[in-house]
Amino acid sequence: MRARNGVLKLLGLCLLAGVLLAGMMFPVVGSLGLVSNRASDTVDSISADLVTTDPPLISTITDKDGAPIAYLYDQYRVLTPPEKIAASMKAALISVEDRRFYEHEGVDWRGTIRAGLTNQFSGAVTQGASTLTQQYVKNYLVHVVARNNQVEQQKAQEQTIARKAREARISLQLERKLGKEEILARYLNVVPFGSTIYGIAAASQAYFNTTPDALTVPQAAMLAGMVNSPSALNPEAFPEKALERRNQVIDKMVENDKLSRDAAEAAKKEPLGLANPVRTPPNGCIGAGPENGFFCSYVLTYLERNGFSLEQIRNGGYTIQTTLDRNITRQAKESAEAQVAKTTEGIANTMAIVRPGRERHEVVSLVANRDYGLKADEFQTTYDLPSGVENKFGAGSIYKVFTAAAALEKGMGIDNTMATPNSYVSRVFKGGGARCPSTGEPDTRWYCLGNSNSNYPSQMSLQTALQTSPNTGFVILEEQLGMDPVVDMASRLGMRETMATNIAGTRPDPKAKDKALRVSQTEYYKANGGNASFTLSPAPVSTLELANVAATIMSGGVWCPPTPIAKVMDRNGKQVPVNEAPCEQVVAEGLANGLAVGMSKDDQDRGTAAAAAKEFKWARPMLGKTGTTEEYKSAAFIGATMDYAGSVQTFNDGTTPRGICVNGGPPRLCGEGDIYGGTVPAKTWFDTMTKVHEGLPNRDLPPVEERYRKGGKEIQIPEVVGKNVNDATRILEEAGYKVTTSNRNSEQPKGTVVSQTPRGSALRGTVVTLLVSTGYVPPPQPADTTAQPPPPSETPPDTGRPTEPPQVTLPTDPPGGR
Repeated sequence: MRARNGVLKLLGLCLLAGVLLAGMMFPVVGSLGLVSNRASDTVDSISADLVTTDPPLISTITDKDGAPIAYLYDQYRVLTPPEKIAASMKAALISVEDRRFYEHEGVDWRGTIRAGLTNQFSGAVTQGASTLTQQYVKNYLVHVVARNNQVEQQKAQEQTIARKAREARISLQLERKLGKEEILARYLNVVPFGSTIYGIAAASQAYFNTTPDALTVPQAAMLAGMVNSPSALNPEAFPEKALERRNQVIDKMVENDKLSRDAAEAAKKEPLGLANPVRTPPNGCIGAGPENGFFCSYVLTYLERNGFSLEQIRNGGYTIQTTLDRNITRQAKESAEAQVAKTTEGIANTMAIVRPGRERHEVVSLVANRDYGLKADEFQTTYDLPSGVENKFGAGSIYKVFTAAAALEKGMGIDNTMATPNSYVSRVFKGGGARCPSTGEPDTRWYCLGNSNSNYPSQMSLQTALQTSPNTGFVILEEQLGMDPVVDMASRLGMRETMATNIAGTRPDPKAKDKALRVSQTEYYKANGGNASFTLSPAPVSTLELANVAATIMSGGVWCPPTPIAKVMDRNGKQVPVNEAPCEQVVAEGLANGLAVGMSKDDQDRGTAAAAAKEFKWARPMLGKTGTTEEYKSAAFIGATMDYAGSVQTFNDGTTPRGICVNGGPPRLCGEGDIYGGTVPAKTWFDTMTKVHEGLPNRDLPPVEERYRKGGKEIQIPEVVGKNVNDATRILEEAGYKVTTSNRNSEQPKGTVVSQTPRGSALRGTVVTLLVSTGYVPPPQPADTTAQPPPPSETPPDTGRPTEPPQVTLPTDPPGGR
């Protein structure tokens, strides 16, 4: 048996000698005798990567001033050049890991032979002989190349002669390409020091709250002692073991003539001196905190949408300077919580603020009454409440803005009148409730609706309609325009992500059982002749995109993507281009200016936001629009000045949505609901914007071209009074109008048009009513002296000419803004 073991040892020594000889010959003969040409190429490739490829680095997200708000990483690592690493750290590491580091050329042959002989005769691996260069190679392969591949990580650490030979050759190549100081620094930048802590800079900060150039001897010795067993020697978990190992390293420094005996004894008497607490920077947007977390999350979404992968961001070492304004964010957050406490069950209050411009629309704030975080029991959330399509119940009458914009593009002006009856049944659109008339098709009814109250006149200007928000008038406009231009206008002005989702607020699913979930909102509202409820916005909406709509209008009709990015710098300080969508002139500048002025009276008397504006003493030129959904499950407000555009949405974010009540107490879920866009949403907006605009000069809205005030020639209704009814009808129909007639007793020849309504201008498709002469005026009837006078409510006698609409006082309280 002894003879057999001796033979085996002899064979092992021969094999070891052959491997070592081959290793020594690597620089000269390459792969002869051990590896194929292909394997040699692989080694060369890895060697090149070690020289040219940096390891994963932490990325930093900052506010507009460059102050960090969040960090993202898989490995917390900050690269440190050789000259910024303390001599004590280098001395400690070399003393304990590779005392002949400055003498060998990558492989310590003397140490390798000694370790090989010792291990061979002992029958176990009791000694290693890897140099720091070889350890760097192994750590690079494990923690960089194969960091996401456990199988490859195991291969890079397996105890085989082939693996050792590969490490040896790569090390020899590296030593020819890199200096000793560079290799030492690279090693210290790659190795783990526990958990997600990688590299000497991260370890210095986490354990001692210091930098690598300021490490003391005891600190450096502790870190040098950890490199081979970062878990087992974790100083937090095992302080006694860490202290013992540290002192052993200090003794090694004395043996290696890197430290005097007296200095060593003094160093060993010092405590570990760990930072309290030992910690790494918070990883991810949770670390941005309750105020800035929503913004951070949008930054990542935006970058992913524009070509960056999350892995690339987490490992690329980028500095991402954003457009976040912390002061405005604080003010908006305070206002959102002042109107709806963060602990309010089931009600989110969200706000987005965008800076208008013709070259960029910079997002400066994204907040909610909720805090950003993982503690749901403390009303925290990681849902993108202010930026995502998270209001699942709609923005109400705010979408009337898109109908108004489409009408302006077709030729209407903000002073042109529109019909606003108190109730209306659409014979164009389908989808009404049980009280609506049947279309004659099975289970299909026309669309019927009413205004929020009966205090509206029968007609008003477009500007007044935007101010007071009658429902019927905008559905009638939709009929006249057709759904396509109205729906398209929403996307053009800014609702692009919103309109790309389905009516559940998610990406269309071609496999969904419900047909409505298979298509985008754009397709849904255009299908089958359209859905008139679009102008009342019952479908999911993004708060941020509503703010960007206001920014587009205030930018002369120029849409730009709502960007949170100021610039992105790579690890070397070079700016990285972001593939952002280009800005577009989506509507004529004159149209945008006309729409802005058309929306400029919502904060004034009779406007649906007048009460909120008055409460916060608002006195600046602005545009605004409120919105409330049918079941009071959400309400919204958009507003803008020439300096800032913003939107607020207040909506259900719980699992059992109900109406929202705001009267008689703080906001709460209730049965019926009584919230309006002019209450919580408008108050949040005016409270925030009053503070944001403090100290800024008042800036007037742009002037309105005559075309967008009085209307274009293309909507001038032909004047047909005095013409024969047949000729008049033909003229109007050829011009694109619909005609109805009614007889009127008159001395004019029979069949002569004696009056038309409306006159002047109206969109194509408007119904023009003609009063046609009977050619006869009956004689007056003798008075009946016994008859009682009619009651005051009875219709007065027909005078033979159209009467003016009754003078009605418009409501001063928000009328619903549905």
